[in-house]
Amino acid sequence: MTQDERTTTLDALRDNILAGHLTRRGVLKRAVALGLSAPVIAGLLAACGDDDEDDSGGSGEPAATSGSTGGDATAASDSTETTDEDDDASATSEPSGDSGSGKGRGEGDLLRLLVWQAPTILNTHFSQGDKDGLASRLILEPLVNIMSDDTLTPVLAAEIPSLENGGVAEDGMSVTWKLKEGVVWSDGEPFTAEDVKFTWEYATDEATAATTFATYEIITDAQVVDEHTITFSFAEPNPLWFGTFSGSFYGAVLPKHILGDAIGEAARTHEFNLNPVGTGPYKLTEFRPGDTVLYEINENFRDADKPFFSTVELKGGGDATSAARAVLQSGETDYAWNLQIEKAVADQMAANAETGVLEATTGNSVEQLLINFADPNKEVNGARSEPTTQHPFFTDKAVREALKLASDRETIATELYGQAGSPTANTLVAPTSFNSPNNPIDFDLDAAEAMLEEAGWTGSPRAKDGVELSIVYSTTVNPVRQKTQEILKQAWESIGISTELKSIDASVYFSSDAGNPDTVSHFYSDVTMFTNGPVNPYPLDYMSGFKSDDPDTDIAQQSNQWAGNNYNRWVNDEFNELWLQAKTELDPDTQAELFIAMNDLVIEDVARIGLVHRGSLAGYSKRIKGHENSSWEIAVYDIENWYAEE
Repeated sequence: MTQDERTTTLDALRDNILAGHLTRRGVLKRAVALGLSAPVIAGLLAACGDDDEDDSGGSGEPAATSGSTGGDATAASDSTETTDEDDDASATSEPSGDSGSGKGRGEGDLLRLLVWQAPTILNTHFSQGDKDGLASRLILEPLVNIMSDDTLTPVLAAEIPSLENGGVAEDGMSVTWKLKEGVVWSDGEPFTAEDVKFTWEYATDEATAATTFATYEIITDAQVVDEHTITFSFAEPNPLWFGTFSGSFYGAVLPKHILGDAIGEAARTHEFNLNPVGTGPYKLTEFRPGDTVLYEINENFRDADKPFFSTVELKGGGDATSAARAVLQSGETDYAWNLQIEKAVADQMAANAETGVLEATTGNSVEQLLINFADPNKEVNGARSEPTTQHPFFTDKAVREALKLASDRETIATELYGQAGSPTANTLVAPTSFNSPNNPIDFDLDAAEAMLEEAGWTGSPRAKDGVELSIVYSTTVNPVRQKTQEILKQAWESIGISTELKSIDASVYFSSDAGNPDTVSHFYSDVTMFTNGPVNPYPLDYMSGFKSDDPDTDIAQQSNQWAGNNYNRWVNDEFNELWLQAKTELDPDTQAELFIAMNDLVIEDVARIGLVHRGSLAGYSKRIKGHENSSWEIAVYDIENWYAEE
């Protein structure tokens, strides 16, 4: 179904609801058939009002059952309604990870993971990149996972809250989570609702300076109903009721019995950050930051049949090309993460692969350029790129526009990414309904030169009022990124912008070390480049990286230990108003309008320059089975389901 057909069908569904032709159950059936996301379903159900139908069954969340690696794993939410077109019967499925369908706990030997950007911390609430989230996910768990079709599956939650089961309030002002009983932390202490409440308190304490602050601050109050039930309240109707404790990256629940006295400044130096205790299938045996993580089975894991592999070794370091070779040709590893390698190299390796396979997953992220609106060279109390400063030439929008026009997205995507990417001008590309159609991918060096001339930037390198157009362009060490840099440098210098390239080791660049000047959050260069995107299908958290209504918290700077998500130091009041409206908007059409408008402001003001809509390219050993890809989750989110067939 095309997006236009989908929109037409959705409009017809809404018209039937408003005309009173459909009950709640009927709405759920049709929404499931259309594959609508959780926020859209919630909005449709809200339009139903009250009806006389029995609302006791069905969570409102469709099942996700498509496996991709081995095709053996399935995931479905508790109390999920699954129907044929004319069948009102409902069926209940066991959630992934608790079904007793494992291949035998510890029956396998060593599982080898290769993450060439080595993790540096194991508490995702301080993480600056997926490498840390991946390493942590074997130990720490969220309440729910998000599948590629935008549906939710329980992890620590017993069921998915909905209007139907009373978990989601009719007015959108609260959500009640029921938690699985009998779950314990790897040290044997019981997991309860107090841990979930504590995680919210921990992440929203300003002195903690958690990188997840913006995700959790939408909650205004938490009430523990009983040991396995908790209600979160919101100041306004919240379409992202499911977002805070979902997903591999932001949703990790923390143990109160260990960290209860470590909120605030003490949180950043607590030993837990390097030695966490979790509810996941594995527990830590050794962590060498920037190098290796070793795991063994968590004997207290809730599923007696899982995980299959007795130990896990996560090796860091190297590069994407050597990682691909290790899984595809030499068989040195079972999984290789984020294989950002050139198209020609990937094609050749795949053709000659002996021990592994390459898998491309539709992605939600964009390889993009960040423009620094602060001055990376001016010191303020020993720090640079402070938001109190202004960039010496990026304050002129003509310079930013010229850079955008001189960025050849088509060549970068086609020649360097192949099946793993397509050109885009946007910063937000997922979900599809929020992907703006309004931004062209024009590449025009003549127009870029003319723009600079008209703005008074002349000479070689171009200068104006004694200020030269000379930029430092940084990114991580990676062959594809270095070649991207070269393509852009050549084009930018051809229009008179002097360009110095800087490459930083990924373990440093994405580090949360407040004392390291080369981290992405410090942004001590003029332009930087990385891949970023939303972690759930209502991307309020991702777009919070552009807001500035609370500048002391939002904008990365020395005073908040560079924990703010607004790395650009970009301030736009119109964007702030749109973001705040999106926080409470329940109508799906208006939601799409708001997110498209936010994206367009970022792109039109050239705070970001979208380059490539990236898919996820990873390598798996041919012996690995049981994994189900999700475009919203880190690959190891379902590692308890992985097994080996030699």
